[in-house]
Amino acid sequence: MHVKLATYFLPALVGPGELDGETAVVIDLLRASTTICHALAAGAKEVVPCLEVDEAKRIAAALPPGEAVLGGEREGVRIDGFDLGNSPEEYRPETVGGRTVVFTTTNGTRAMNVCRGAGRVFIGSFVCLSALCDRLKSAGPINLLCAGTKGKITREDVLCAGAIADRLLSSGAVRDDELNDQARIAWEAWRQATGAYSLQPTAYGLTPALRHSQGGRNLIRLGLERDIEAAAQIDRFAIVPELDLKAWRITAL
Repeated sequence: MHVKLATYFLPALVGPGELDGETAVVIDLLRASTTICHALAAGAKEVVPCLEVDEAKRIAAALPPGEAVLGGEREGVRIDGFDLGNSPEEYRPETVGGRTVVFTTTNGTRAMNVCRGAGRVFIGSFVCLSALCDRLKSAGPINLLCAGTKGKITREDVLCAGAIADRLLSSGAVRDDELNDQARIAWEAWRQATGAYSLQPTAYGLTPALRHSQGGRNLIRLGLERDIEAAAQIDRFAIVPELDLKAWRITAL
């Protein structure tokens, strides 16, 4: 059975009702999507995405003492008073294991809010690429939603969407005539960036492409270049983060 695959380069490009009842994948590669996967792989019980800093503080304060870890960023840097920033490797068993991460970022958590009418919502990144694509093969109509940065398209998100499209096309779950134009552009960008039709690029080959993206340049400017290397680790984890739309919690499948 073949299904349609649509990509949206920005949340603002999603029309009213376009995601209703369908599967959505939120991609904020540098760095929210990658960091969420790291947190869950490190044993975090759940990740609670929040739009605003005050909302995150309020939710964390309502949890039992020692239960909450406040994580997130504004303008790429850790929020004052928060336990962790948005660097994937900060989220380790000793910092988040068995605890609830209350999380707010500039772009990623806002993109999730656009998906409230979807049937299911997954979080997409390179570090869980194969596990995610395996789940999507039977997920029905698929919508890849790139978070972008402050309303602008970012290459790193587009490349991740293209990698997902490439995997689904290669598996036969999707045909190329079932892609919308944004999905086709993402797919072609991925194939160009990773060499002639390469299906298994290494992190070494992917890192330069991410470094030259807008998000990559921002991280280099902030001295957070290691986060680019972390985001380029394809299939580091075999989990799939899913956002429970009723409970508004992200857990690992």
